[in-house]
Amino acid sequence: MGQLHTLRLCLLLLLALIPNALAHGGHEQVPVAADADWATRHMAEEHHISSFDAGVFFSLHDYDSSGSWSPEDVRRTYGLMDESTNNVPEEKKSDVVRTVMDLYDVDKSGTISYAEFTAANAKGVVLPDFGLGPGHHGDDEYEYEIHHFEKFHDENTKEEDLIHPEDIAHFAKHDREEDEREAWEKKEKEGIVESNIPAKFRKGA
Repeated sequence: MGQLHTLRLCLLLLLALIPNALAHGGHEQVPVAADADWATRHMAEEHHISSFDAGVFFSLHDYDSSGSWSPEDVRRTYGLMDESTNNVPEEKKSDVVRTVMDLYDVDKSGTISYAEFTAANAKGVVLPDFGLGPGHHGDDEYEYEIHHFEKFHDENTKEEDLIHPEDIAHFAKHDREEDEREAWEKKEKEGIVESNIPAKFRKGA
């Protein structure tokens, strides 16, 4: 790994030292009780937050600050838009959304309001655990940082120590994306990108 990887490592270390109070609690792993409900496990593993109420949970996952959860918000919260659930059948994903909506969308508006969510929680309704994991919904850097880097590395980690399969896969993905971007930029400089032209419109077709 060269200077580019060194720069990435520095950025990761910087991220690990700058806490984000809303979306991300402290940068230490939060212990979770074996019998914890899904929301508690999600907040501990995905956000490093151990103390919260229904209102905090709702607002944190109201991604567009609209005051309500759409079916897409439910998908994202359960990590169903993350590549880790690519092998989950669409029927199962739809069932997750339908179940959650049925639990909280009392007025059948197609969305879950803050009032509906907090009122249901006060009655003992909890978000079900569908066995699909803690709900990854951060970007690649965020997920790598909290689920691997913080567990197995720290601010003293050297570049040559990043040899775990997760490290290799993470940086290999960055390299692929960088190669693809450079290839695209090269084609753009050449003018018309023939590969983007439908075959029937190309010369000799």
